[in-house]
Amino acid sequence: MTSANKKFKIDFSKFHFKFGKKQIILTCLTLLLGIAVFANYELSKQSLKPTEVMEGIDMDGEYGELQYVNGTELETYTSEDYFAQARLNKLTSRDEAVETLKMMLEGQDITSEEAATYTQDAVVISSLIESETVIEDLIKASGFEDCVVYLDGDNASIVVKSDGLTAAQAAQIKDILLSEVDVANENIRIFEVK
Repeated sequence: MTSANKKFKIDFSKFHFKFGKKQIILTCLTLLLGIAVFANYELSKQSLKPTEVMEGIDMDGEYGELQYVNGTELETYTSEDYFAQARLNKLTSRDEAVETLKMMLEGQDITSEEAATYTQDAVVISSLIESETVIEDLIKASGFEDCVVYLDGDNASIVVKSDGLTAAQAAQIKDILLSEVDVANENIRIFEVK
C-alpha cells in the first residue's frame, strides 16, 4: 500500500461501541425531537397560506392608520386626567404605607427598638409628604399650571404640565426641589405632560 492509502484507512476494531440504557434513551429522544420538528413544519406550512392571512387585513385605509380591535375607539385622556389620577395613586400608596406602619406599631409582639424604627419610618413618610406638597406649591407659583412630585428619599421625580419645557425652566424646577430636599443630581427626573 502507498502512504496515501494508509492515511485514509480506518481500523474499526479499535472502536468499541457499547449501547447502554442511556444511549438508547438519548437516541430515542433525539428521534422523537426530529419527528416533532418535522410534524410542526408540515402542519404550520399547511395552515398559514398567504391568501388567508391577507383576507383579514383592510387594505383601503391609509398606511399607519390606527385600527381598533373591537371597532371601538379608546378613551382619550387629558393632562388634567393624568394629574388627577397621579394624585389619587400617590395618596392611595401613602395611605397604605401609613396604615401598614400603624398596624405594626399597634402589634403586641414588637420590641421597643422595632417601635422606634416604625415611628422613625412614619416620621420620614410624613416629612416626604410635606416636602412634596411644598415643592408642588412652589412650582405652581413659579408659573406652571400643574405638577406632581414623587419623593422616596434618594430619588425625586417631578411631572409638570408644559407645552415645551426649556432648559431654564428645568433648572428652575431643580432649584426649587433642591431648596427643600437633598437629592443627588443624577437621581432627579423631570417629565413634562402636554
